[in-house]
This record gives sequence, C-alpha cells and structure tokens, in this order.
Amino acid sequence: MNLQALYHNPKSNYAFAYSSHELHIRLRTAKDDCKSAILVIAKKHAWMTKQKFQMEKVATDRYFDYYQYNYATDDPRLGYYFLISDGKATLVYSESGVTETFNDQYAYFHYFQYPFINPIDVHTVPSWVHEAIFYQIFVERFYNGNPGNDPRSVSPWGKLPKPKSFFGGDLQGILEKLDYLKGLGINGLYLTPIFESPSNHKYDTTDYRKIDPAFGDKDLLCKLVKQAHENGIRVILDGVFNHSGYFFAPFQDVLKNGVHSQYADWFHFTEFPEHGDEPKYRCFGTSPNMPKLNTSNPQLKKYLFDTVSYWMKETGIDGWRLDVSDEIDHQFWRDFRQLVKGINPEAVIIGENWHNSYPWLMGDQFDGVMNYPVTKSCIQFFASREISAEEFAEDLSGSLMWNSDQANFSMLNLLDSHDTMRFLTWCRGDKKKLMLAILFLFSYIGVPCTYYGTEIGMEGNGDPDSRRTFDWDENRWDKDLLAFYQQIISFRKSCKPLQYGNVKMWADNGVFYLERGYGDEKVLTVLNNTGEGKNIVLPVGKAIDWVSAEKTELAESGFLNPFGGFSFHYSI
Repeated sequence: MNLQALYHNPKSNYAFAYSSHELHIRLRTAKDDCKSAILVIAKKHAWMTKQKFQMEKVATDRYFDYYQYNYATDDPRLGYYFLISDGKATLVYSESGVTETFNDQYAYFHYFQYPFINPIDVHTVPSWVHEAIFYQIFVERFYNGNPGNDPRSVSPWGKLPKPKSFFGGDLQGILEKLDYLKGLGINGLYLTPIFESPSNHKYDTTDYRKIDPAFGDKDLLCKLVKQAHENGIRVILDGVFNHSGYFFAPFQDVLKNGVHSQYADWFHFTEFPEHGDEPKYRCFGTSPNMPKLNTSNPQLKKYLFDTVSYWMKETGIDGWRLDVSDEIDHQFWRDFRQLVKGINPEAVIIGENWHNSYPWLMGDQFDGVMNYPVTKSCIQFFASREISAEEFAEDLSGSLMWNSDQANFSMLNLLDSHDTMRFLTWCRGDKKKLMLAILFLFSYIGVPCTYYGTEIGMEGNGDPDSRRTFDWDENRWDKDLLAFYQQIISFRKSCKPLQYGNVKMWADNGVFYLERGYGDEKVLTVLNNTGEGKNIVLPVGKAIDWVSAEKTELAESGFLNPFGGFSFHYSI
C-alpha cells in the first residue's frame, strides 16, 4: 500500500459541514491502490458507540482515488479514523498516522476530530443556483436599443471590432430582447460592467455610482431588473474592485496632489508624482489606465461597500461577478460577503479566479468562481482532442475534489467568455464538437453559462474578436444549433438529477460517461469524441426523456456515431 499517498485534513475540502447536521468526509489514496476504505466514527464524548461505514470511491484523477462518506448526526462533535485495505492487509489511518491497530483507550489523542458544526460556518449557497442557467452579455455588443445615447464614432453594427471600437449596445437593447432570452430558456443574466467608463468594456471605472450614459441610467437598470424578474430571469452585475480607471476622480486627485492627497492610500503607489515626474504605481496586468486599488484602506473599503449596498438596494440585482477577485485581500471578501448576504441572503457571489480557488470557497467569501479549469479541459478534449476520454474524466474529477460539494454546485461553468476565443473557433468551426461540449456543460455539476451568440454559431478569435456584435439577422443564424440549445436547456430544467445530483465520471473504449443521480432518477450522459462509431450498453431502467447531439435514435440503438452523444434520463 502506498502510504505516502494517503491524505486527509479535517475542516477542509476533505471534511466539511454540508449542513448543521451533515458532515462530508473524504479520503485520498493512491490510484488503484486500495480495495476498500471504511470510516470509523463516533461522538467524541461517547466514543465506544463508534460505527463503521463503507466509503464510496467518488472520483479518480491521474494519480489518486478519492473516497467519500456523508455522515448525518444530531450531535456534531465527532472523532473518526479510517480502515484502509489493499486486499492483503488492513491498516488504520488516524491523526497519528498509519498503524496496524487503534488504541481506544487513548482515542482522544489519536483520532481525527471535527469539534463542532457551527451553523454560521456552514457554506450556505443560494437555493436557486441548482436550477440556474446563465447567459453572459457583453453589453456594448448585444443590441443597440437606443441610438440616441450612442458614443461618438460608432462603427456599423456587424463590422469586426477593434480594441477601441464602439457599436452602441446598451441596457435598452437587453430590455428589448428579453423575449428572445426567455425563449432560449435561460433564467440568469451576467452583465459585464455597466458603470461609467471611457472604454467599450467598462473595466476601467471612472464613477462607481453612475451607469455609463451610453448604456442608460439607474431607472433603466431598475426597469430591466424588474422585467427580467417578471420573466423568471435573475440579473448579476460585474463588480470591478481590484482596480479603477485612470480617470477615477480619487486617482486624478493623487496625480495632482501626490502624497498630500486624501486618497493617497487608496492606490498602490511606489513613487508619488513630484515636479512633473512620471508616477509609479501598481496596476491591473500591464495596463497603466487601470490603477490597482488598495482594498485594505478603510475609507476606500467603505466607499466600495456603500456602492455595493446602494446598487443592491436600489435595483434588486441578484448578485455579483467579481473581476480579478484573486488579487484582492481575503478580509475584503469576507466583509463583502457579510454585506451582500446581509442585504439579500439569496444573492450569489461569483469570483473571477482562473485556477484552484479553494481558499476563496470555504464558505466565508465566494459561493463559486468562473470555472476556467473546466473550460481548459473542454478545449483539450472536445476542440483540440489532445487528451483522451480517460484523461478528461481524470482531470475533471481531480478539480472537483478541490472544493466542497456546495462550491461545486455553485461554480459558473463556461465554454467561452469575453476573455477567451469563442469555443466554435477553438473547434475550427466543427459544430459537432461544439454540440458535444454543450451536452457535457449542461450535464455537469454547477451552473452552465452561455456566452452571448454561441447559441447561434458566432465565432471569434481572442479579444477583441471574441467581442463581435450579436448578429440579429436570423437568416444567418445556425437554426439547428439554436434549437439544440433550447432543447438541452429545457432538458436540464426538467431533470432533478442534473440540478441536484452528485456526479461520477469514467471512460470506456474511448467513450466518456457522466452519471448524475437524485432519488430514484438518474441521467447518464455518453459522449463519443473519437471519430469512430462505438457500441455502448445502455442502463436498465424506465426511460423518462433523452436528448441527443445528433438527429439519430442513439438512446434506442445503443450505437454511438462518430462525434455523437446523448443524455439519457431514466428512473431506477
């Protein structure tokens, strides 16, 4: 048995409270090394009443297997250890390490403990995220509903964008296209920044308390949110608190008054401007037009928090997506969560973190993040076909184990965004690959998010090409792709397993399998990205519904066409 691979850590993603009366416990072992893992657990003050529970292997990545048991209890003061067997020997794994036996007389010194589940520490996510289906809109490029507020030198709608192009998209445009969005079936909107800014992307804010005049005003935003809610659609805004714009009034004050400015500590100046010298300060990336904010400054923090409170209370928005969230101090986000949840406990908080984000997803900061690790895996498996179905399942399983179950349900899963090449372009225009990826995205655990226009076949390379205007000429739409989107969205809405079920993934003969179960219902998603026809075995059960990435009776034939896939919803 590979003892070096064994790992468990209480009060982490390996042992976390799912509710005030349920503890989820995980154990890591070397891949294919163990035959069974048993959890031995009891109340600390009644240790000799300990019980044994067989743990389930819930995930396998390239190096490790992961076991889990969900333990329900009315007294969450617990001690536990593991019995691990490789089929030849059974060893004890406790806080004291690996031993052949466990001494109950000194149990308190040896077992892992979860001392108490304090309800305030439980990561509680909005109840609606399980059923959420989001749509991301880059506001300036979606639809021009009011040409009267257009910026100067607007480019013709449909022209390929340049970095500084303006096309006139606005909030009125989104309002006028709510029927289209409702018809698509989505129930959540994520809008890129809408506050005053000189750029088309609005990530360089000049006034956090004002809607950009080219987009509309507060009354229009309130109207949009109200009508969206009436259509069953929630709205979240993009919060840019890592940096401001160059023309943000406090920054301009520092440029003018240097170290004597009352806002001098609102930013990260390394050298203040003197006698006309060039100031030196930290910024977003390498963009001096976006000076980095010092979010630990109490006055700046109050200004930003008052701004957040203002927009939430005035407009009734449903949460925030947070730009460059991993560069901001954790205390800011802890206090941010307290503020947001205090106003609306059901508001969602999604960070823009591109990598393993466990430190932000422990229940005291974000509900989820934009799931770019899944985006990466989808590009590698579906688009470029540089990893196998086995490797795809392993990579996804490994990233699931980074986080608690609550966080996994709240991740914003996406194939593309305003910061990436469009997925169909990654696929070199191959619609079959895109449809397989869509089928996966809407079958996977978490919140699926569609970047505007992907559903009609829009393409685009990296920024700014990925930010083309939405083509409203229906004659140029890919109607089959749009119909598939509507079908898969409807399918997800009808399936409790796809909303609430945990996930298992594996591969066989190059075919990828994803199973989700809830109660006596299951959904099995099967994807063939090999380019070769495959025979598969379908589950035994009563079919409820199914959806296919191709117009073939896949769920009945048991034959999967090259680049084919389906999701099969059935009762056990």
